[in-house]
Amino acid sequence: MHLNAPLTNLIHPSPIQNGFPMASRRFQVSTTRYNITPRHLTVADKIHAMGLKIGIYSSAGTMTCGRRFGSLGYEEIDAKTYKEWDIDYLKYDNCYNEGQAGYDLISYDRYAKMSRALSDTGRPIVYAMCNWGEDGTWNWAPTIAHSWRISGDITDVYDGFDDRCPCESAINCKLPGFHCSMMRILDFAAPLVQKAGPGHWNDLDMLEVGNGGMTTAEYQTHFAMWAVIKSPLILGNDPMNMDAVTKAIITNKWLIDINQDLQGEPVVRIRKTLVKNPHGETVGVAQIWAGGLVQGAVVAIVNSSPDKYTTNYTLQDVYPSAVRCLHCPPFVPLY
Repeated sequence: MHLNAPLTNLIHPSPIQNGFPMASRRFQVSTTRYNITPRHLTVADKIHAMGLKIGIYSSAGTMTCGRRFGSLGYEEIDAKTYKEWDIDYLKYDNCYNEGQAGYDLISYDRYAKMSRALSDTGRPIVYAMCNWGEDGTWNWAPTIAHSWRISGDITDVYDGFDDRCPCESAINCKLPGFHCSMMRILDFAAPLVQKAGPGHWNDLDMLEVGNGGMTTAEYQTHFAMWAVIKSPLILGNDPMNMDAVTKAIITNKWLIDINQDLQGEPVVRIRKTLVKNPHGETVGVAQIWAGGLVQGAVVAIVNSSPDKYTTNYTLQDVYPSAVRCLHCPPFVPLY
């Protein structure tokens, strides 16, 4: 659960306009909007009492993407405030970064400041970086963050091109953009899975399941691939208003177990074949992904085309080490 900008207000109207010193930068919880008492029965207390964790949002810039105050230059005092509020998760965005981007070291330094500040609080706070894959995030984020976004923002579309998400690969992408389709982000993730592992993960962005822009089969594919790539599974729909189909997709026990498997090994794309229609026109791509589990292996087959596609393979073809597993569970179709 994220606490977004309307939850918090500064005692001072603007840290930029009024130039108040860092020591006086304090936050307040809006008690009227959330009908809670000041401290000692906080939002965090109520959420923790339900067995849940609580997250908050900021940016490594002067403002967040929603034009609320950011944390650039205020990392230590903001981190201490998060500890005081019993925050468990920080999503840390990239808007209004004062031009402190463009090569890896400057981006690393900007995000490492918040990493150190969170660590110094002594509270275990999950640090989710969101710099959209700029400056080769996956090469340096694993040492300072628990997860990192690899692309521009997702949109509720299965496949398709949008000039607002112009890059064909995350590697050396100069304009991550937004309105990236699910399959576009899947392509971005393919070469980057090697950078993830236990405690540090590629974040493929929030799930669109249930928002209405894809078919049921496409949402099933979306959730399944995010799960087996070991992306954080963060709901982007309204959990208070979802139908039974959406609930069934996001509560698929087998996929959640794979996502949380202790081996922490994302699947790797090992085959990618163009799918053509009877006229010889390319209409999509068929892909095979495979990876290991503590017990066994997982194989995912994705067809992005509207046409049926048949392929033949043996498990040894796509995941040779799986044939050496003598005590693996039997094959289980996930849908």
